Amino acid sequence: MTEQGDHATYRVIAFGSDGTEILLTRSQSSLHFPEVTIPRWERVADNVRSVMNRDCGEPVLCLFEPESPPCAGAFRYMVTRHWGACGAPLPHLKWVRISDLSENSFPDPDCYRALQDSLAQCGVSTPHAVSAPFARLNWSEELCGWVSAAIATRGLYLAGDFRQLNASPTFSLIRFGTNGPAVWFKAVGEPNQHEFRITLKLTELFPKFLPAIISEQPQWNGWLSIEVKGSELSEARQVELWETAATALGELQTESLERVADISKAGARSLTSDELMALKRPFFDVMGYLMKQQTKVPPAVLTDQKLVELEEHVYDGLTRMHQLGIPAALGHLDPNPGNMIVSSGSCAFLDWAEAYVGNPFYTFQYLLEHARRAFPDDSEVRGRLTRAYAHRWKGFLPPSTLDEGLRLSSLLAPFAFAVGSPAWRNKENLKDCAIAGYLRSLTRRMSREASELSGRSSLCLA
Repeated sequence: MTEQGDHATYRVIAFGSDGTEILLTRSQSSLHFPEVTIPRWERVADNVRSVMNRDCGEPVLCLFEPESPPCAGAFRYMVTRHWGACGAPLPHLKWVRISDLSENSFPDPDCYRALQDSLAQCGVSTPHAVSAPFARLNWSEELCGWVSAAIATRGLYLAGDFRQLNASPTFSLIRFGTNGPAVWFKAVGEPNQHEFRITLKLTELFPKFLPAIISEQPQWNGWLSIEVKGSELSEARQVELWETAATALGELQTESLERVADISKAGARSLTSDELMALKRPFFDVMGYLMKQQTKVPPAVLTDQKLVELEEHVYDGLTRMHQLGIPAALGHLDPNPGNMIVSSGSCAFLDWAEAYVGNPFYTFQYLLEHARRAFPDDSEVRGRLTRAYAHRWKGFLPPSTLDEGLRLSSLLAPFAFAVGSPAWRNKENLKDCAIAGYLRSLTRRMSREASELSGRSSLCLA
């Protein structure tokens, strides 16, 4: 992959369906992999497929990005296989037998090494050595057969169109069109393998709030679900739809109060006040180290004294929150609007890898933050969403507890989000500038919230 501003270029290794041929471009006497340029911040598999189909006339299914580039060159690769009838390639494209190629066939020796590594990883040259389910060259045929059998029980059949949003050896996300509602196949691997068990359990316990599952495939940690009617909350510009999401979140969480043991057993992480308190000291030690590593100002570097004061604020907040006696409920540490499908009167929640059991108000604070960004000029949104959410809790908590708990969660939610991720506990992760910068930004956010907390008035839940 090479980066040019907001775009990235990938070399596409496109195998034929039987693995004996590969699609190449020819310039003068040299052979090259097709190259596609896509938006950097969008899904790679989805965009590679679209460009290959549109510009090269060759439909492909993405398999994986190689685990590491063949060497420290500038390019990355996407390994794919041809999908559909071959037909005649465009004039500048050619199907070439792999057995006819050598290192001298390419002007860049990285290309031949990438080809050989890809042949091994997808099982063409080592058919019995591939354990990752979606690295195999022809896994898609097995998937389509399984999907067809699963949806046939509902009178559905595949219509031929599909959209691939994620491609890796152990993760997959594909939308299949049918003669009726579309269906989604999702499979997960480490470190998110627990999402499989959590999703099945939450769908069983709270079917109103998750897509209906048609079938499951434990061997792949995968499941097939019916597409939910509605649109992503990220696309919604009506405050009423955001209120619907806030109401549904409160309803889901209050329904979960009696099932937290089942949710924990399924694999949701535990973020109770006691556990957050135990993580406070080691987290701020790491933040002290990361602040000293910052070389660019602005943003401001928090001094050791500021961090000590912030830690005290977090301690006081956690202590007070514990005293309020707010019960543990189902929470979501990644409730971004893209993980919510909303329509008039209903909302479904997706992507439960970041499920937790603990203070429910932290999840609502994340939703509020996204709403603030979506409606920067509407000062009433915060109050409207808070009242919609709190209304579902009024039968479980007194108004004073609700008000104080929501007020404290503005400080404690970013802390819970930061310590709930394993990134800060791994020394190798801390060497990543993006991860280190993000953790520093969360800590600065806590500092701002701590400064504002004492002067923040009641949230007016009445």
